[in-house]
Amino acid sequence: MKGTIELKGLQFHAYHGCFDFEREEGTDYIVDFEAELDISKAAETDRLEDTLDYGRVCDIIAEQMDIPSNLLEHVAGRIIAAVRKEYPEAGHISLRITKKYPPVEGLDSATITVED
Repeated sequence: MKGTIELKGLQFHAYHGCFDFEREEGTDYIVDFEAELDISKAAETDRLEDTLDYGRVCDIIAEQMDIPSNLLEHVAGRIIAAVRKEYPEAGHISLRITKKYPPVEGLDSATITVED
């Protein structure tokens, strides 16, 4: 039995960007995560250890968002690698990071979506 776990709207204030003021002041980010996996065992046992613990995934995302990077691509790559390290059984992963108020006149957000 296949399933998809979606975590939507994780909010962070983080310090990513290429400019010094982005690293000093930070800005707000929204992260959405999605992973496909076999949920057969969890559907049968009703045990958290038989599925992807979305509380732990949120912690992994927070840990990686807390490490300043120049590029959102780098942050996204680290998040996916860290999730895969802890949950190698996860299938397709989709991750979306939205940077609110990027330093571009007239732009209210910038988003990157990475799939693995």
